[in-house]
Amino acid sequence: MRRLIPLAVALALALALAAVSVGTADALPRSSGRTDLAAYRGLGTWVDVFDYVPAFQKAGDHPAVTTGSFADMSRLGVKTVYLQAAQDDDRSPGDTIDPKLLGRMLHAAHDAKLRVVAWYLPHFTDVNADFRRERALLNFKANGQQFDGLAVDIEWNRGVPDSSERNAALVDLSKRVRKLAGDRPVGAIVLEPVFLEDVSPDFWPEFPWRQLASLYDVWLPTSYWTNRNSDSGYKDGFKYTDENIRRVRSNLNERNAPVHAIGGIADAALLKDYAGFVRAVKKQRAIGWSIYDYNTTVSSAWPQLRKG
Repeated sequence: MRRLIPLAVALALALALAAVSVGTADALPRSSGRTDLAAYRGLGTWVDVFDYVPAFQKAGDHPAVTTGSFADMSRLGVKTVYLQAAQDDDRSPGDTIDPKLLGRMLHAAHDAKLRVVAWYLPHFTDVNADFRRERALLNFKANGQQFDGLAVDIEWNRGVPDSSERNAALVDLSKRVRKLAGDRPVGAIVLEPVFLEDVSPDFWPEFPWRQLASLYDVWLPTSYWTNRNSDSGYKDGFKYTDENIRRVRSNLNERNAPVHAIGGIADAALLKDYAGFVRAVKKQRAIGWSIYDYNTTVSSAWPQLRKG
């Protein structure tokens, strides 16, 4: 038998619960509402063409990452592998790298229970060519399997020296990719704001954060504290990651923008900085975190990374 609650008490309880619900929802990172961001959540790792594509190996070298590597990634706690699947390079003349190799990698990763986000580095000199490669990744299938997400690597400034022209090309490409992707998730791999604003403001002036804000679902800043000098105060896994996540959200004018933090670079990182990196990820409630890249991450780092 239910006990009746006086109306005034019931109203007070309802208002209190509503306040808690609003506060909790406001504090949590949210997606755009357009996509499922599962592919970008949790611990990730990175693989580029120099790790696994034979055409990019030096004479006599063998790929450091093979289809057998994915089981090891899974065992280490990795949830998503970020795989460079296209390259603007004469060694990869197609719109993707060798489709047969790419299909084998995709299948092996899925067999290891990993999600796969394909990424590509546009040069912006030919937006049509850049879009053709992005489209090929969105449309890529191997025996019915496809990538779980796409990420556009927005770092190349050498192809179009004029920043206003480069910004226009970037926004144009981003709009095309967004329209084609529809409800499928698209991430923006972006240079860290501390680098763009403080360290090297001439590298990419007036980066168009607000113009891109509605075109991407998750933001992946490259918080490479290993590239900073000690005098800057930013050669620190916690401080650099924390500051860059905060600034990304401020620049987007979205305090809860979903962020997957990329740290590193692995072969120059100290073990203590991994702990700081993970602490910043937790503090800023990033939806995911990873170190660039898998091939150079030492085994002793993984226990720290799993704590994220």
